[in-house]
Amino acid sequence: MAAAGGTVLGLLLFLYRHLENVASRGHEPVIRPFVQEVTAAWIGVCLFFPVRALARRFPLRGEGWPRHLPVHVAGLALFSATYTSLIWLVRSVLFPLLGQGRYDYGEMPVRYFMELPAQTIVYSLFVTGVHVADQYRRAREREVATAQLQAQLAQAQLDNLQLRLQPHFLFNALNTISSAMYDDPAAADEMIGRLSELLRASLRARTAHEVPLREELAMLDAYLSLMRARFGPEVEVEVRAEPDALGLAVPALIVQPLVENAFRHGSAADGGAGRIDVHAFRDRDTLRIDVRNDVPADARAANGTGLGLSLTAERLRLMYGDRQSFRAGRDGNGWFEVALALPARAAPASPA
Repeated sequence: MAAAGGTVLGLLLFLYRHLENVASRGHEPVIRPFVQEVTAAWIGVCLFFPVRALARRFPLRGEGWPRHLPVHVAGLALFSATYTSLIWLVRSVLFPLLGQGRYDYGEMPVRYFMELPAQTIVYSLFVTGVHVADQYRRAREREVATAQLQAQLAQAQLDNLQLRLQPHFLFNALNTISSAMYDDPAAADEMIGRLSELLRASLRARTAHEVPLREELAMLDAYLSLMRARFGPEVEVEVRAEPDALGLAVPALIVQPLVENAFRHGSAADGGAGRIDVHAFRDRDTLRIDVRNDVPADARAANGTGLGLSLTAERLRLMYGDRQSFRAGRDGNGWFEVALALPARAAPASPA
C-alpha cells in the first residue's frame, strides 16, 4: 500500500513538473522530472516508517507531549538531512545510468537549509497522519470490543432466559400431571410419557438457539399430546403452517410457551370447552406466528404480562433487536392474540 501510494504521488508530481515545463515552453527532457519526482516520493515513503515508529514511541498528544517535543525536533533535523542526502545520492546514480549526465544538486550546505521548510511540512504531515490513523484504529478497536462485550452479554442473557423458561414449563407440566394423578391415573401415565418425549426434544433444541419451524411444531405437537391427555376433547387446537414457512428459523421453544399461556388463561382454565388457533405463515421477508385463544366471558381484560409472554418478548428482543415485533392482547373479536413477526430466513442446519 505504501509503495503504491508513493508511486502514485511521484507520478502526479512528475505530471505537474512536466506540464509546467511544457506550459513555459521549456525543453527539459521528460526523463529528468520523472526521475526527480519519483525518487523524491519513494524516498519519502521509505522514511515514513522510521518517522511512524518515532511518532508512536514519543506521541505529540496527551499530557506528556511537551517532553516529547525535543525528540521530534531532533527527529526532524535527522529526517531532513537524510532525505536530502538520499535524494542527492540516488539521483547521482540514476542520472548517468539513464544517459542524463552528472546530476547537479547545487551547493549542498545551502541545499540542506533550503529543503528544510518543505521537509518540515512533510515530517509534520507524517506525524499528524500517524496520530490520526492510530486514534481511528483505537476507536475502531473500542467499538469492536464494545460490540463483542454486548454480544456476549446478550448471549448470556439469552441463555439465562432459556434456563428460566424450561423450568417454568417443567413445573407447569408436573402440576398438570399431579392434578390428574388421582382422578385419572391412565391419563397421568400417558402425560408422563408425553412429557418424557418433550423433554428429550427440549434437550436437543438446547444445542442451538434457532431451529426450523417444522421442528418447533413437532415439539409443540408433543406438548399438545400431553394437554389432550389432560383436557380430552374439551379444548380444540388447530395448528396451521404454510409450507413455505416450515424451513424458516425460529427461536427454539418459542411457540410452546404461547400455547401454554393460552391453555392457562383461556376458557379451558375454567374447565369449559375452549379453542386455540396457531397460524404460521411467510409474509415477504417476515415470518409471522399468531396464537389465538378464546377468553372466558367473565375474564378481566388480558394485558399479556405473564412470565411466559414476558420471557418470549425478551428473547425476541435479544435475538433480533428491532427486526422483530411482539404483540399480545385482545383482538377485535374478544379473543386473546399473541402475534410474532420475525425475519424470514432459512434455518441453520440441525446438529448431528
